[in-house]
Amino acid sequence: MRLLILLGIIYLCYRVFKSWMLPGGSPKKTVFNKTAGEIDDVMIKDPFCEIYFPKKDGVHLRINGKDLYFCSKECRDKFLEKYSKK
Repeated sequence: MRLLILLGIIYLCYRVFKSWMLPGGSPKKTVFNKTAGEIDDVMIKDPFCEIYFPKKDGVHLRINGKDLYFCSKECRDKFLEKYSKK
């Protein structure tokens, strides 16, 4: 029992000492040269086929001052055909 208490005290001292020596906390982990928690891009919904995709991969179209993004040129073209018939 004494050994468990001694190990607990040593562990707590280690944690306190570590946080005192590294005031910034633990360094952030990186994956593919990106900091953990960093947002790479946002997911948006295609107005025609209604699937979600990264905005950076989308096909941009501006209609009446409104920006629209499509998952492909085919969806954009189908949307334009439907839009022009209205």
